[in-house]
Amino acid sequence: MKKIQFIAAVVLCILVAGFAAQAQDFSHIEAILESLDAQSRFDGLDFSSVLTMIVEDPDKGIEKMVVRQFRRDDGERFLLLIQEPVTEKGQGYLLEGDNLWFYDPSSRQFAHTSLKETFQDSDARNADFGSNSYSSSYEVEGYLEGTLGNFEVYIIDLKAVDDTVPFPYTKIWVTKDTSLVLKTEEYSLTYRLMRTGLFPKYTKVGDVVIPVQMIFVDELVEGQKTQIAVSEISVSPIPDHVFTKAYIERVNR
Repeated sequence: MKKIQFIAAVVLCILVAGFAAQAQDFSHIEAILESLDAQSRFDGLDFSSVLTMIVEDPDKGIEKMVVRQFRRDDGERFLLLIQEPVTEKGQGYLLEGDNLWFYDPSSRQFAHTSLKETFQDSDARNADFGSNSYSSSYEVEGYLEGTLGNFEVYIIDLKAVDDTVPFPYTKIWVTKDTSLVLKTEEYSLTYRLMRTGLFPKYTKVGDVVIPVQMIFVDELVEGQKTQIAVSEISVSPIPDHVFTKAYIERVNR
């Protein structure tokens, strides 16, 4: 009897130690997620750029979009104004905290939309144009160590803890030495792969590191993907009135 109790005690100690080690490992990964968010936020600075988007659709062919982006992470604001194609010029997306508005200059009306929706029938989502929220919107389910190309990475499985993100499950490949996301896989509630993201090129803007080349692949439609190149980057102050509905209406007159 004493022998059985001793074995049981040893097994319990091993299990407790295992759970403690796992929690400690997850704590390290959670710190990495916080670092990802911190180094991608323009706290105290405004950010603007031009986005050139190439949308490849097996039915529609190849289309080009040019978008002027304004972003203020303090207060969670961004404005996206479409410059090309001509048929969509003047359409815009305005994020004000938890509210995202789409403006159509042809009807001169604003419509409420969601960060989870696709951007202009591309493979990008509206959420892709704001700051990261890995540490606040996800919890770690597990991770592995591996390689991606020539990079040593953590492969982290995440589960959404709120409904603000486009996909409930995400897997990210993060470089060990620089904490940059090189690849993402995003899944539905039934764990079906919906979209793959690739981030092959980054640039540093002050203390902030952002991807300047992004590729989003639709995993449900073969041959459909969207490539985004970021240029004309600036951190010059943006007037407050730019992040308003009145500004979108004015630039369309």
